[in-house]
Amino acid sequence: MADPLGGYVPDTVKNDEPARDAIIRLGKVVTDRAEILLGKEKITKESPEYWGIAPLITDEQAEIAIKMKKRKPRTLEDMKKLTGLDEAYLLEQLDKMSEVGIIEYNWENEKREKQWILPMYVPGAAEFANMNADVLAAHPEEGRFFERMSRLPLEKITPMVPLGGAGIGMHVIPVEKAIEMENESVSVEHISHWLDKYDGKYAASPCSCRQSRKTFDEGCADDPEGWCIAVGDMADYVVETNKGGRYITREEALAIMKQAEDNGFVHQITNIDGENKIFAICNCNVNVCYALRTSQLFNTPNMSRSAYVAHVNTENCVACGRCVEYCPAGAVTLGQKLCKKDGSQVKYPKMPLPAEKKWGPEMWTEDYRDKNRINTHETGTAPCKTACPAHIAVQGYIKMASQGRYQDALALIKKNNPLPAICGYVCNRRCEDACTRGTIDEAVSIDEIKKFIAMQDLNADTRYIPKKVVPSLKGEFTEKIAVIGAGPAGLSCAFYLAEKGYKPTVFEKNAQPGGMVVYGIPSFVLEKDIVQAEIDVLKEMGVEFKCGVEVGKDITIAQLREQGYKAFYIGIGCQGGRKVGVPGEDANGVMTGVEFLHITTENEDYKLNGDTVVIGGGNVAIDVSRSAIRCGSPKVHQVSLETRDIMPASPDEIEIAESEGILIQGGWGPKEILTENGNVTGIVFKKCTSVKDADGRFNPQYDENDTMTIPCSNILLSVGQAIEWGGLLDGEDIEFWHGNYPVADKVTYQTRVPDIFVGGDVYSGPKFAIDAIAAGKEGAISIHRFVQPHSSLTIGRDPHYYVELDKEDILVENYDNSKRQRPATKPGVGKDSFRSAACTLTEEQIQIETKRCLGCGATIVDENQCVGCGICTTKCEFDAIHLERDLPRASVMRKSEDKLKYVLGNGLKQKLARPFVRKTK
Repeated sequence: MADPLGGYVPDTVKNDEPARDAIIRLGKVVTDRAEILLGKEKITKESPEYWGIAPLITDEQAEIAIKMKKRKPRTLEDMKKLTGLDEAYLLEQLDKMSEVGIIEYNWENEKREKQWILPMYVPGAAEFANMNADVLAAHPEEGRFFERMSRLPLEKITPMVPLGGAGIGMHVIPVEKAIEMENESVSVEHISHWLDKYDGKYAASPCSCRQSRKTFDEGCADDPEGWCIAVGDMADYVVETNKGGRYITREEALAIMKQAEDNGFVHQITNIDGENKIFAICNCNVNVCYALRTSQLFNTPNMSRSAYVAHVNTENCVACGRCVEYCPAGAVTLGQKLCKKDGSQVKYPKMPLPAEKKWGPEMWTEDYRDKNRINTHETGTAPCKTACPAHIAVQGYIKMASQGRYQDALALIKKNNPLPAICGYVCNRRCEDACTRGTIDEAVSIDEIKKFIAMQDLNADTRYIPKKVVPSLKGEFTEKIAVIGAGPAGLSCAFYLAEKGYKPTVFEKNAQPGGMVVYGIPSFVLEKDIVQAEIDVLKEMGVEFKCGVEVGKDITIAQLREQGYKAFYIGIGCQGGRKVGVPGEDANGVMTGVEFLHITTENEDYKLNGDTVVIGGGNVAIDVSRSAIRCGSPKVHQVSLETRDIMPASPDEIEIAESEGILIQGGWGPKEILTENGNVTGIVFKKCTSVKDADGRFNPQYDENDTMTIPCSNILLSVGQAIEWGGLLDGEDIEFWHGNYPVADKVTYQTRVPDIFVGGDVYSGPKFAIDAIAAGKEGAISIHRFVQPHSSLTIGRDPHYYVELDKEDILVENYDNSKRQRPATKPGVGKDSFRSAACTLTEEQIQIETKRCLGCGATIVDENQCVGCGICTTKCEFDAIHLERDLPRASVMRKSEDKLKYVLGNGLKQKLARPFVRKTK
């Protein structure tokens, strides 16, 4: 695919202005574009070499720079001889040129005498211009100038670049911990070597890539300040020339690099001066970095890679996916551990390299920032992680639990689910439905294992408070964010914003936070102290709760904007019940199930007099029926459109309800509610002949002549939920569909009011808590990007692309044959109690149950794509992935002046080594 910005010219170029000859000549001196150096193309006003530097310097300054020649150090005496200018005036011009980044300086000579250098564009002048905030504010086109000059000179040359980069650009240097035990490593492969070499001379300065991308709204939402660590004389340069530099200690430099690793940023060093010199150690985000882009876009890893390659110990790997989430190169993906049915291993494709075939634009990946985030090979991975809407690392926390690492297991769960204790009681267990073990006997009791782990949160001494991972070196973010609705979606959004370094405020109209898990789920299913414990974790993370405040009534979104709130996440759920539209439904004794559950949450002494009919066939209807029993109704009859075999309620829930004496009958729909003096006396049902039409749409059909009547005093309607907006969106230009569901982007959850995001049931309609939790995390990602100006809400997002392995084509030979463990129930808790009778598995049962996991998923590394950064090793908690020094020649560092010799030589070598392909007509 050809460059989509080929021929790009900024609006700042005026066609009626004459070209400045000095700028054109300077551009030719500095550029590395082969087309210009070979005379095949001329520099014009439309060339980036021209429009990138024309606004920054005068013609006189351009003439000074031309005389310096590229990368030739010049002392003051040299400069006076070259220019013939007065010393004071010359120094003034050199200072101005240094400040805008056209030239740099150092003291690298025997006399330690200051000398000036005309650098290349990248790394060099384009970066320096982008580090100067004043320059970038006055000339935002410099952002695109950097982008252009980090690409155009390299489009044709990258396939020929040998290992080590041949003196071009930047070079990945591994995480120190990942190679500290490597006996064959050489000094230049260690960050400590470079810190020792420039001991005491470091300066943290802004990342030019991060700042450049922001000029065209492709920022990554990191705070750009401080990620680039200038070393040696470059430290003085970035401090003295308005490049935002500040001197730091070695300890501060190490702390920056540790924070970078926590965020998944890649360490890179400059690679244009041979093995005895670098001038910066950068901490790069692949979503913005131009050095990483070169190898990723052109699929030519030699441009970046270190001498190391990641390898997976499959026996230790549990396919938790942490390495996959952070791999900048897309080299690490999820696959399977189990053999195929014929005993063979799945063969995973590798990225072809230029040494293997002729290279061209058809091999490029313009959208590499998205493609590199794909999680799973097409052949699939562990079904449990795939099936979970939040894609929790199920195998990972099961393995940790088997090792007694319960706190680690809880931490791992919270990477994707901040409410594991709640989910342990109310999850619909899609992971278990998909579990490979279920093809042998019974699925692993995944939910019960998670519940056991999550119970640590109930104790202040054992609960897990996540460490904040903030992509800013200034401390936490100060932008104010409002989360409206304290249900699972809102709590999840607030959690992940807090983890990122924000202090969001959650507004909840009810007296307690929790949303439907408090007001829509009875305590005998989920005790409220469990919800409170998980909310306490959020409070400790800095989340503020304002309960009893209804936004739209007590305060408006507009007023919150006036108070400085920059973004709003609406996760109010569907807290209203639906009526059924039959005569008599306004009578005394008729109530929606949602309303009834809310009442009984606040008052467990609430009484129902007389028999009750519950209409509905879902899990909520089951909860309503069981609550009615506890409220004293002598007889509860639950009737649904769906027959027993297709009822949406889970079989376990139906079984529990029937054990409590609830009569469940399917295949009937309400026809009329019978009343006397305004009070319910009974209900007439009509036979439902079909629930859905031929296309699978809900379209019930009835036999109006086939009826049944049930006498009763109470009717509880649990046939669906509705959004109760109140005045929340008054004055806001939100678009709706299908009634009153808000329209929002399906990836970012952003509405057409840019600062309003939605998620959970209010967006998707009623689902399960885990679905809302997954949506809340995505909302937090979007809001973080939104409130950091000029960031892309979409580029480089995790696509959550998971494919289930083929359970029909696997070989399972040896496995633990223990039976599925089931928790006990508390004695003495009957059907008249609102207390939960559920126990967790014992620790002994946990050890038995965790061994039943087949461990069917594993991580796979494409060695051809790996750049050897070692970030994967910092995320693995199972000692399953390590760096090995497979490519020692990648540590050979060359000077830029020698690059053509090595590049052309390697290009010829590759051409001769490629398989001969006969041309066909």
